[in-house]
Amino acid sequence: MIYLDYNATTPIAPEVVAGIKKYIAEEFGNPSSTYALGQRAHTAVAQARQQVAGLLGCQPQELVFLSCASEANNTVLKGVAHHLRAKGNHLITTQIEHPAILNPCLFLLEQGFDVSFVRVDGRGQVDPDDIRRELTAKTVLISVIHANNETGAIQPLAEIGALAREAGIWFHTDAAQSVGKIPIQVNELRVDFLTLAGHKFYAPKGIGALYVRTGCEFTPLIHGGGQEGGRRSGTENVIFDVALGLAAELAQERLEQDRTHLKALRDRLHQRLQEFYPELILNGPEQDRLPNTLNVSFPGLSGVEILAGLPELAASTGAACHGPEVKLSHVLAAMGISRAVGRGAVRLSVGRYTTEAEVDQAAAMIAQRIRELR
Repeated sequence: MIYLDYNATTPIAPEVVAGIKKYIAEEFGNPSSTYALGQRAHTAVAQARQQVAGLLGCQPQELVFLSCASEANNTVLKGVAHHLRAKGNHLITTQIEHPAILNPCLFLLEQGFDVSFVRVDGRGQVDPDDIRRELTAKTVLISVIHANNETGAIQPLAEIGALAREAGIWFHTDAAQSVGKIPIQVNELRVDFLTLAGHKFYAPKGIGALYVRTGCEFTPLIHGGGQEGGRRSGTENVIFDVALGLAAELAQERLEQDRTHLKALRDRLHQRLQEFYPELILNGPEQDRLPNTLNVSFPGLSGVEILAGLPELAASTGAACHGPEVKLSHVLAAMGISRAVGRGAVRLSVGRYTTEAEVDQAAAMIAQRIRELR
């Protein structure tokens, strides 16, 4: 199998696998326990928090470890909305968010909150002025994805963060796709909350983190023993916390190396595909995009049919076909992409372990499949 779906999930880095073995087999203590076994676990979690903080440029105490990015997003949206309900009931987000943002927002609508879903342009990017126009006296939170999971489009967070601070409104970003791929410093992005997912940068599934700027508060989603500073109760997942820390440290060490590697492979793949299919259309911005993400459309063809005939190639599509009907992803639809173009969309995302040979082989396989379809 040639794996070109790193935006869906990543394999666990060998260095991470090696680093967590003793916490699986030997160091099983509860971090809340006062004896040596528990205190070693406590120290391991604290070290992991420092490692993740180093990647984001924040303080360790500003991090909350939890199960995944979906939990982190739900925690922020619901927690801030309820915590600040006396101040206002209005939230702002965009039309291209991950379902872990959109669906909690729909839930809040049912609870009597007001949510604005800001549009994006044809490249999949939001205009900060459109955010500004949605601000009201009752706005309590803005949530804008950092880099889109389908197109890789990177949003102008620093500009949005500046206007949020000017208005005295808290600002959250879902950075699940961008952490580990591009440099992220929370102070430069001017965010108050930031979500990350371990399995997007070579840690296991089932671990994530939420950055909470000092002074920002929310109503906890989970109540219990008061772990994570009372912000997320539940016995700490020491094994996966350690894994997240190791993956974060590795990502920080390899950031420039990985970014150069990913961009070279992405552009090589794009070039190979264009060589045999000149009508190829890039979905998303040319420049302000994740270095590993290539979302392209093959006009006149079906992305679903292309990949259906390539079981040895792991990739994603941008549209679902139900007989003669075509349902575009909400991201492509928000960008104004026509069904004729969106029907042929394929997302190809490379990763740390992708090789040039795999990229060339994947392009050749897609070319052969298209010849068969034609």
